[in-house]
Amino acid sequence: MKLHHIIIGAAGLTACAHQAPQPTIDMQGQWDIENIVFNDSTYVRPAEEVPGSRQYITFDSGQYFVQTNCNTLAGSYDIKGDTLILGDGAVTEIACDNMTTEDAFRKFIMQVATIDTENDSITRLNFINSGAYIILHKSTDKK
Repeated sequence: MKLHHIIIGAAGLTACAHQAPQPTIDMQGQWDIENIVFNDSTYVRPAEEVPGSRQYITFDSGQYFVQTNCNTLAGSYDIKGDTLILGDGAVTEIACDNMTTEDAFRKFIMQVATIDTENDSITRLNFINSGAYIILHKSTDKK
């Protein structure tokens, strides 16, 4: 995970962010949705909600596509440094037996603010002002 450092001035009265310009994070490809975390005790794990159903996000050429066990969401995206900007898009509206993951995902998806990556295979999408986040794992299944 990336850490940002704050340097306190000699008198302790001023603070400035000291960080080198960040390269833009590459999110191209498919990412399996592993966990949607609202807080320490509330989360949704898609693999536990609907075993055997693959739920993922694909990022490709400025467009994102989300496949839940029921519906799809799609729209545009832009990444600047570690900031992810998701644009409004299209969504299907099929009622399904278990929409727990989809409901959780749709509740916060437009509030994603920043991205943290680890080893180019695990990504954390952080929500604006809430402490909530989504954990993605780089997919090896290209179906």
